[in-house]
Amino acid sequence: MARFTLPRDVYHGKGSLENLKSLKGKKAVIVVGGGSMKRFGFLDRAEAYLKEVGFEVMIIDGVEPDPSVTTVMNGAAKMLEFQPDWIVAMGGGSPIDAAKAMWIKYEYPECTFEDMCKVFGIPELRKKAHFCAIPSTSGTATEVTAVSIITDYDKGIKYPIADFEITPDVAIVDSDLAETMPQKLVAHTGMDAMTHAIEAYVSTANCDYTDGLAIHAIEMIQENLVKSYNGDMVARAKMHNAQCLAGMAFSNALLGIVHSMAHKTGAIFQDKGAHIIHGAANAMYLPKVIAFNAKDETAKKRYGVIADYMKLGGANDDEKVALLIKYLRGMNDDLKIPHCIKNYGADSYPTEQGFVPEDVFLERLPSIAVNAIADASTGSNPRQPSPEEMEKLLKCCYYDTEVDF
Repeated sequence: MARFTLPRDVYHGKGSLENLKSLKGKKAVIVVGGGSMKRFGFLDRAEAYLKEVGFEVMIIDGVEPDPSVTTVMNGAAKMLEFQPDWIVAMGGGSPIDAAKAMWIKYEYPECTFEDMCKVFGIPELRKKAHFCAIPSTSGTATEVTAVSIITDYDKGIKYPIADFEITPDVAIVDSDLAETMPQKLVAHTGMDAMTHAIEAYVSTANCDYTDGLAIHAIEMIQENLVKSYNGDMVARAKMHNAQCLAGMAFSNALLGIVHSMAHKTGAIFQDKGAHIIHGAANAMYLPKVIAFNAKDETAKKRYGVIADYMKLGGANDDEKVALLIKYLRGMNDDLKIPHCIKNYGADSYPTEQGFVPEDVFLERLPSIAVNAIADASTGSNPRQPSPEEMEKLLKCCYYDTEVDF
């Protein structure tokens, strides 16, 4: 027996932000990030729509990229004081993910962060508030997923919170918001979406309900991501829909070790002056993980199906897998994303010597591998790596060497 869960309502298309007026309640808190929603006028519009239908509104702003446990706890404390019956999260994946975790703490003040991280262990929500998510980026799809990513900066580790309870009640996918993305963000979020769709399709939890969503998302991303990156706003709107479809797929089919590795390498080198941005990490690791997973016959066949839908050619599954890897590496080139950690600059662009020194990487490699295997995304990967294999795979992702094991 399996489960397929999505928001109760998904409003989409240009101008769909106005559907905030369909919410019913007395108090709403709006959670936003670093200022772009205010700067482009979307926060003011959202607040006005809510007030128009009788809501008292409070703003929680300043959620940082890769939101911290501290941010979550502080936001929940403000919610406990205000007592909203709607939580509206608006912006990139970070404010929406943070608001999901705040929601848990608001409804269950005694719940610790460790409690939140127990996979599918969150108690029933919606006793105090419902949740509306409005994405401004085209990648995380957290507006339709049962996942939130929160960073424990003391440990340098990103932790996924996973439970159908935190699937939003309402998602508003308005492409007007996506038009504000800078070019680099288009690239990173787009490859995050591509990774979601591919990992969902080959996941051991895939099913008839998720396969169609994943495949169509892959086709749309192939057609529109590079165009969106180069400024085509029609393609930008298509990408906003494609990433949402990919999210619907992976929220139910789950993910794989591309995400496990990205979660555990993203913040672990912060003491060296930068993070490995999540979407860029996914883009770098995805070709390597495809090569690793394709040693499993079932996964290889499913990668072959993906290559067929992408019209890449190939006379057999081995050729199709090779062509898929080549195509994805070409997309990274088009989007100015490096191929490996060694060449990942602090600004995320390719460089001769990246910000992560080789000796630091090798010193931290064993613990990164252990943490990646323990990540919630690993269980649904089609091939389960040993700690030794995970270390070898991470080395391939550092040096951009072939995966032959």
